[in-house]
Amino acid sequence: MPAPPDPSVLYPDVAACGSLATALRAEADGCLGAVPVTSPDFAPLRHAAVASTLPHREPLAINAWSHERGWSIRGEEPFQSLALIDGRTDDLAEVARAARAWHDGAPLDAIRQAAPFVHLTGRFEVPDNDPARLTESEWQGKRQEAAELEYAWRETYQELVEAAHAEPTLRVLYPFTSHWALRFSTTTRPILTVVGPCLSANGDGTYGVGRGFISQDLGRFATAQEAVAVAVRQLPSGLGPTTLGG
Repeated sequence: MPAPPDPSVLYPDVAACGSLATALRAEADGCLGAVPVTSPDFAPLRHAAVASTLPHREPLAINAWSHERGWSIRGEEPFQSLALIDGRTDDLAEVARAARAWHDGAPLDAIRQAAPFVHLTGRFEVPDNDPARLTESEWQGKRQEAAELEYAWRETYQELVEAAHAEPTLRVLYPFTSHWALRFSTTTRPILTVVGPCLSANGDGTYGVGRGFISQDLGRFATAQEAVAVAVRQLPSGLGPTTLGG
């Protein structure tokens, strides 16, 4: 892939303003008002951030694309640094509307209404960092992620996630993925405590269960339900409620 052009070539209007923060405010047609918008000194044409009035929201990160004109956003919660919203657009005015709604503490679905390019990740906000709610939020995010996959084996992977979520013993554990293998933790992020086996969806439509990462030493099965049942039998006894990881 060729080296990306200088940002001033893709974004001459932003370069004329001196920074993405200044260009965003100019494009906002007043909607950002006194909202704090900043750009870093190391790449002022490429990056900007908009703070939120809510303490359980990180500043909205706005980044310019390197090889074509456009912008992406990412809005995280601070405890786990996981995205609540993201999105891509070539309309800087839309970015400004999303930034204003994020700053003002609008509900996540209202942010998407204000700027339809915004994608909701499925996670919901947990201001008090209750571990049970964080676990529930992460399951919701994993289920939506599986439903939105565009890979050929999306349906197989989605079946695996849904079968694991349907099992009460696994549903109270914190789910996470690595290379699309489904694993479980007794603690939330940022510090995971791995427990139980690893579940994987195979390209041939089967499902694997293994003691190690992407291992299938506990068997390959025709259905997700069979694989989940084996995984549950491998869990240690006496697991308590999920706790905060950190």
